[in-house]
Amino acid sequence: MTETQLLSKTALLQAVEKRVLWLATYMVHYANNLRPNVEGVKVGGHQTSSASVATVMTALYFDFLRAGDKVSIKPHASPVFHAIQFLLGNLDGRYLKTLREFHGLQSYPSRTKDPDQVDFSTGSVGIGSVAPNFAALVEDYLRSRPGSRPAEGRRFVSLVGDAELDEGSVWEAIAEPALQNLAHLTWIVDLNRQSLDRIIPGIRVRCWREMFAANGWTVIDVKYGRRLQSAFALPNGELLRTCIDELSNDAYQRLLRLPAASLRQWLPTKSRFPRDLTRLLARWDDAALQDLFWNLGGHDFAALGEALAQVNQTSGPAVVFAYTLKGWGLPTVGHARNHSALLSAEEIEALRLRSGVAAGAEWAGFDPDSEEGRFCAETGEQLQRAPQAAPVEINPVPPAVGCVHTGWRSTQQTFGNILTAILREAPDLGGRMVTMSPDVASSTNLGGWINKTGVWQKHAREELPSEPEGSALKWTESPHGQHIELGLSENNLFMALGQFGLARELFGEVLFPVGTLYDPFVRRGLDAFFYSCYSGGKFIVVGTPSGITLAGEGGAHQSLGSQSIGTEMPGLRSYEPCFGQELEWIFLDALEQVRLGRASTYFRLSTKAIDQGLFPAPATPAAELRLAVIRGGYRMVDRSGVAGYSPGRNTVTIFAVGVLVPEAIQAGERLLEEGILANVINVTGPGPLYQDFQACRGHGGAGHRVSHIETLVPPADRVAPVITLIDDHPHTLAWVGGALGARSYPLGVTAFGQSGSCRDLYREYGLDAASVVAIARRALGRNG
Repeated sequence: MTETQLLSKTALLQAVEKRVLWLATYMVHYANNLRPNVEGVKVGGHQTSSASVATVMTALYFDFLRAGDKVSIKPHASPVFHAIQFLLGNLDGRYLKTLREFHGLQSYPSRTKDPDQVDFSTGSVGIGSVAPNFAALVEDYLRSRPGSRPAEGRRFVSLVGDAELDEGSVWEAIAEPALQNLAHLTWIVDLNRQSLDRIIPGIRVRCWREMFAANGWTVIDVKYGRRLQSAFALPNGELLRTCIDELSNDAYQRLLRLPAASLRQWLPTKSRFPRDLTRLLARWDDAALQDLFWNLGGHDFAALGEALAQVNQTSGPAVVFAYTLKGWGLPTVGHARNHSALLSAEEIEALRLRSGVAAGAEWAGFDPDSEEGRFCAETGEQLQRAPQAAPVEINPVPPAVGCVHTGWRSTQQTFGNILTAILREAPDLGGRMVTMSPDVASSTNLGGWINKTGVWQKHAREELPSEPEGSALKWTESPHGQHIELGLSENNLFMALGQFGLARELFGEVLFPVGTLYDPFVRRGLDAFFYSCYSGGKFIVVGTPSGITLAGEGGAHQSLGSQSIGTEMPGLRSYEPCFGQELEWIFLDALEQVRLGRASTYFRLSTKAIDQGLFPAPATPAAELRLAVIRGGYRMVDRSGVAGYSPGRNTVTIFAVGVLVPEAIQAGERLLEEGILANVINVTGPGPLYQDFQACRGHGGAGHRVSHIETLVPPADRVAPVITLIDDHPHTLAWVGGALGARSYPLGVTAFGQSGSCRDLYREYGLDAASVVAIARRALGRNG
């Protein structure tokens, strides 16, 4: 590109940047001041955070990105993103007036709720920013699969606020072994030195640079613009550079807001050579000096262009530190507490005039016949993504794979058997499954699967001599493996599951991601778990082992509240089966839900062996029992045919979950000896049971259909007291009594666990058969 062409391109970018800044700022102003607001509550928005990246995002979309690239935008830059999409022709202009309005533009970019195409949801800082890393991993994985069709040369870009680098989730992802040497991955850090409440203390970027470099990233700085670089090249110009380089963040931000004459006075006081610097500064008048001091690289298209060109020459991941000003171009620039500041009507009017926007044309783009209009249209066409090919049609998942469930077996053990049975009985399905685990694959029963499918590595590892002693686990690494072993980070597991669960939407490929982790540590990855569900990923997660049933491990490894998390998470079905046949039916249905793109599924499994002979031979067709199991439960013990059955006098209903179903059965047998008739409901899925009940009630309870729980307990039985039993917090099932209109006695774990045997702990925490019997007596007024 010639110098003339470069100047012309820069002029176009500057014109677009000016309009982007105006539209983004005016969007927030309109939402807070001009749109009807019946409630009178501040709508909010982030004018200053948007301003800091107006230049970077203009350069990104109008001079760097190619069709098919995937981008994550920092949460507070949502108005800038939508302004750019409008100028590119990807967003109807009427939406610009709907920022933070119901069914309008979301507060933060959302894959599932925004009208324009968002690649990665953001909002929880440090989470959406790392999503492109895991999406890049998905594409690398797909590229190694036979018949896959990922696009060549696609880039994954994340625009990150500098305060986000305080989040540990960022460094967990950067250091993740499975994510090393990812090609076509770029981060751009908006280094504006400010967080929500303050100026970021110290100059932390040195440490950040070293951490990225230590993990194999190319580090690129865009600190100074061309004018400052030219000034540094003058005789004694290094004095100015050294002075600015050595300024603390607090000092730099404060000097930004000084009048021009005061800047000339104060800047030499921060130099080690004040007299020499004073003589150097005499080269510029006050206005030119202030303009020079503000000339950071993140607001200079030439400097940004050089950095992005360098990105294109790297073969691995790259990070660009773009120095910017929070509130650039606005009167709030650099103020320590400008994060939520809103411009006044007078300030907005002044910005309109500076932006060259005509009165009455506040929402306009460029004239289509203007040079700027043609530039936007041409760029929009270049970035237009080709229609994604329809995913390969996948056969429905079979309802069963012929596992034999006999003897004493745990659900964790059965889970491993189901995986290998799928490879044997449904190889096409098995070939699209990919498992992952945070360094606990063997202890969560993925060993058999890994032995048959191998561990995925982008490049085959060097050949080594075989182990002198045989091992039950064959850890064979190759580009053809189907298990991804992650480092010990639950956060990374859930991020990976979410992005693999979006393979259909992002890359047009169907995968069946299955992740395993220790159930107590679900809560460690909760933010990423929530994010992946919110983003629409479809996956299966298996938490095992669980509860105080993991007796000897003690409270630190005994999960509490995880089933409640699963029940409460939107877009997720949570199960805790007792028997192997239940798990087989539910797991295969979970795969079918992924195939159909409907829901994710969470399993809470156990290492406690259960007598499979307790599983009832269905009196009704097996298909009906299977459906009941998938819907969340079935009536396992029914005393309604016993002589003298009287729900208002001698009957209780016990809802039991998972490994505690045998305790409920045993309690029912003891109660029968006392003349108390206990119906036992085996709750296979607390989540689906609750979600179905809520869905049936509808808004206001009008015109609801009969829910599954209401079919399990007919109206005549609802006068009987309800006892719920779960190896988790009792509030998980505390809603059951209210749903049935019955007195409820929830049993569960409300204190931290401890080491011991199952028998000891069940008794201590009131989960054993004797505790259930005692509660049943009390419920019926038979305490004596």
